[in-house]
Amino acid sequence: MALRSKKSVADQVKSVDISSISKATPYIQRIVQDAKLRENVRTAYDSSRSAYTRLTNGKAPAKALLEDKKLQRDLQTAVEALREATNALSEAPKKQRPAKKGGGFASKLLIAGLGFGLALAGSEKLRTKVLDMVFGKEEEFEYTPPPATASTPPSSPVGAA
Repeated sequence: MALRSKKSVADQVKSVDISSISKATPYIQRIVQDAKLRENVRTAYDSSRSAYTRLTNGKAPAKALLEDKKLQRDLQTAVEALREATNALSEAPKKQRPAKKGGGFASKLLIAGLGFGLALAGSEKLRTKVLDMVFGKEEEFEYTPPPATASTPPSSPVGAA
């Protein structure tokens, strides 16, 4: 078993781009100083994990997205927490305002559309059902040629006598 020498670790630290560290410093400072930001990141992480666990619990993902209310609530909580964390990182600190109850219609519509799209992508039965509802059922087409009759003579060319 080979052990790393202190020199190799020091070389790795030196190879890190110093400018990338200086660019990340304000974000790191905000995370360290802002308890609300840390809480939003933690909430988003926990809700995402919970949603993933519920999504992969053995049921069909399309069915889980459409019918599982707790999964939908976890996804909505994760999206809202990520939105707040992103806003907090991109804007200067501002006064705390009371939390919004219920969320907006647009965010609910976005989550429903995302869930519906994932359900369509994951389930062939659902895709065919939606296509049948939109365009109507496909009809089987069988061609049967008309029966040949012996009483009609073959047509003769016009002008030949």
